[in-house]
Amino acid sequence: MSDTLRATFRRVLRLENRRQAIRPGRIERIHGFESKILGNQRELTIYLPPGYDDRPERRYPVLYIQDGQNLFDADRAYVPGQHWRLHEAADAAIGERTASPMIIVGIDHAGIGRMEEYTPAKDQKHNGGGRASDYARMLAEELKPMIDERFRTLGDPANTAVAGSSLGGLFSLHAILTRRDVFERAAAISPSVWWADRAILQTVDAYDGPPPRLWVDIGGREGLEALRDARDLRDRIVKKGWSEEHFHYYEDRRADHSERAWAKRVRLVLEFLFPPA
Repeated sequence: MSDTLRATFRRVLRLENRRQAIRPGRIERIHGFESKILGNQRELTIYLPPGYDDRPERRYPVLYIQDGQNLFDADRAYVPGQHWRLHEAADAAIGERTASPMIIVGIDHAGIGRMEEYTPAKDQKHNGGGRASDYARMLAEELKPMIDERFRTLGDPANTAVAGSSLGGLFSLHAILTRRDVFERAAAISPSVWWADRAILQTVDAYDGPPPRLWVDIGGREGLEALRDARDLRDRIVKKGWSEEHFHYYEDRRADHSERAWAKRVRLVLEFLFPPA
């Protein structure tokens, strides 16, 4: 065997060993979480990072992410089989030390109530929407206290993140700009900037608080209007002078508006929101 072949073989073995060494986190389910603010119930899926049970003294930052049906379970995804594989992305990022360990709370949407809860303003064209502030109250006043009591969290705003895609991304923008008492990190993945004649841009322009840690992205195959809106959002944020430490904009030129596309880049989101210590 030549020296080159031996070296290649050793590299492959090292890579396989690293893959085998990645420890998985574990999943817990909370059924029928009830909100008095919204007047409904929903399922929660909790990801606990590798080592959570081994280090009882350690506490963790938390990511609250919307559309929980699409994150962990192939059979519950909007398109069956096309889920985010979020637990695998988190395991890999934590195991390879490209992200700090985090707790992830996947929050199921409310079915026909999804549009109402994720949108900050009423859209006349869709004859609905506008309960995002109530939904944010639910997270802050009902869900987060329960999570903080039940799990070993770092409960301060600096260690609390919110994320979502599409309308969930729109909500995440609204939450980070209006509830800095709760969240200081957010990811708006393919956000629906178009909602209510792009009303979210007015919220961006009016925001004069300290810069959060914010990820915004878009797919190149989501349509010209989606690209225009995302770039306009980017430009308005950059104009505020936020540094690269606080704001990251990403375009995936081959990506469409789908769970499959978001699954491919969710690890990048985790690595930005929770950089390794």
